[in-house]
Amino acid sequence: MIRISSQQIFSGGINRLQDLNSNLVNTQQQISTGKKVNKPSDDPVAAARILKLDQDLKRVETYGRNASLADNRLKQEESSLASAVDIIQRVRELTVQAGNGSLSANDRKSISAELKERLGQLANVANTRDASGEYIFSGFQGNTQAFVQDDSGAWVYQGDEGQRVLEIDDGVTVPISDHGKGIFENVPAAVSMTGTNSVDGYVSDLALVNESDLRSDFAPAVPNDLTVTVVDAAGTLSITANGGALNLTPVPAPTVGEPFEVAGIELTVNDAVFDADPTLTDSFTIGISDKQSVFATIENLISGLDTLAKGTPKTNAEYDALIAESLTNLDNAQESLILTQTELGGRLNAVESTTAFLDDSALYTKEIRSQLQDVDYAEAISNLSFQSFVLQAAQQSFAQISRLSLFDRL
Repeated sequence: MIRISSQQIFSGGINRLQDLNSNLVNTQQQISTGKKVNKPSDDPVAAARILKLDQDLKRVETYGRNASLADNRLKQEESSLASAVDIIQRVRELTVQAGNGSLSANDRKSISAELKERLGQLANVANTRDASGEYIFSGFQGNTQAFVQDDSGAWVYQGDEGQRVLEIDDGVTVPISDHGKGIFENVPAAVSMTGTNSVDGYVSDLALVNESDLRSDFAPAVPNDLTVTVVDAAGTLSITANGGALNLTPVPAPTVGEPFEVAGIELTVNDAVFDADPTLTDSFTIGISDKQSVFATIENLISGLDTLAKGTPKTNAEYDALIAESLTNLDNAQESLILTQTELGGRLNAVESTTAFLDDSALYTKEIRSQLQDVDYAEAISNLSFQSFVLQAAQQSFAQISRLSLFDRL
């Protein structure tokens, strides 16, 4: 026979009431917070999974912010390059206009004045800043102005050649900047006169007519110049390259006043003379495979419009060469900008697709977390009503039982 003391009865009853009350409080907390799991003890397995899902969401949110930043930076650069292309196109139109042989000196100066304005506009575009005030074309030197004018008034690059990248997903990075040196400075230059040792001699009709011949004739050496020299009183010319390391003189050798082609380059040497003293003999240096900034191209064009006076065969040839070289250099500058725009388009597509993937990933993660964490209000309210009823019934029963004793039988 088992004897149950009054203390056991009271302890058991109180413990049962406390359990029922605890369940009721938990249900009330679930309804008030909207969460089934408010502490790890509610469901240790679910709590661990929810913690991992929260970490995944924070990671996705961080990458989402990075993707948004990348998108903004790339779109700003794309807009700046589009403005630069428009400016260079206008400069090209003015250059074509300047090539009109009927223009007066005042007409050329008017064109020069607008070119100076366009040059300033282009410099402002190249010195574009982002929302944080950093220069977007300065490489890693964001606090350094990309292009400044030196003592001579020429625009020169002050940044470095760094390219910033941003991680927009695990193992996925995208460049978010391009340095101004690669875009505005390292532009392939037209074949042009880079030096002369002559008083009256000049080169006319200089043009690259066959680039494949230029590359094949110089292979495997890297071409950097052509030197055309008068070698005798008859006006015979010799053509060497790379500081004299390569002899490209055709057979038979060309002469002064005779148009000729060498290594894909066509030209005519005019009014050049020979002298027994090698230092006095006329010679001309033709630059090939050079680089020239778009700023230098416009600056040279402005200088030529302001100083070159047409009239003599020599000045006419120099002016025509200036216009032809400027047009080629401007076309090369536009091509450089458009190539960068194309690359930006690819990066923007990558950012867009990654952003879409991150959004889908966040949505999927939130759905799983919701299934584990969010409370079913209908079920919770039903449980709360039932638990309240059970607790009330238990309290009433315990109150009745607690009053029973042997003294009630006496």
